[in-house]
Amino acid sequence: MTRTYILLFICVVVWGSNFIFGAILVNTFHPVLLTTLRLLFINLFFLAYAIMCKKGLYIEKNEMKGVLLIGVIGVAINQWSFYEGLQTADPTTAALILALTPVMTSILAVFILNEPLTAKLVIGGGIATFGVFFVIGVGQRFVFSEGLIWIFITMLSFSLSIVLIRKLGNRDDMFLITFFSSIFGFLIMLPFLAFTFSHITLKYSIESWSLLIVTAILMHGICTLAWNNQLRKAQASTAAMFLNLEPFVTMVVGYIILQKSVTAIQIIGAVFIVCGVYTATFGYGKKSKGQKVLFRKAT
Repeated sequence: MTRTYILLFICVVVWGSNFIFGAILVNTFHPVLLTTLRLLFINLFFLAYAIMCKKGLYIEKNEMKGVLLIGVIGVAINQWSFYEGLQTADPTTAALILALTPVMTSILAVFILNEPLTAKLVIGGGIATFGVFFVIGVGQRFVFSEGLIWIFITMLSFSLSIVLIRKLGNRDDMFLITFFSSIFGFLIMLPFLAFTFSHITLKYSIESWSLLIVTAILMHGICTLAWNNQLRKAQASTAAMFLNLEPFVTMVVGYIILQKSVTAIQIIGAVFIVCGVYTATFGYGKKSKGQKVLFRKAT
């Protein structure tokens, strides 16, 4: 299980930096084009991976509906709303909203997966969520904008996709679900790309294309594959708790790339986030009160 948590942590570190790189890319690429191109390169990577590993590219009929739903919600809507939101939303504020994913995932998992709501999840989630708000800035006014609405959609779609992937996680190899959901997401984006194509140019610098391709393969190809595989081994709500680290990662990467200073308040808040994640995942033994079930949906 420790290896699972390490891989989930690495994914979150990479995704946390995606807020900064995404904000850079939306200043160059149209959000619809950016989403579609990223999915194109992701699918090419997945196809190459499948050929190298000699994987049969097929899914069972009883999985088709669920995979299509993940493609619509967890890929197309999630990716599109993310880049639409980053046009106007501050990357750190966006990271704050995405850090609410564990709360939403826990709620959805209770009713969809019949997962128990335990004391350690509530305590750890509360500490981490408090840390998120502390990192952003004590007493900062929360100004609602169109960009934040898009980011809220990103958070909701990601939460639901985590639960849906967990529901399909009884198969030995999650790659095919990841691959086909990405294919479906790409196909869904094509009509929207055609509709907006007259407002799009393809004349971009080599640096812009390189950043798009590398981040697509690393952040949404390799990390998505690793994340989906590890969801078979960890509860959906516990895995999602790692997402509370994203604001901290965003601030660190923002400091390195954009030269944004890191304050003492942000460092203290980051400590709360780390403590909350630790409490939710390791903080209590199996026989302790931390495992007390506070609520479980009746079956």
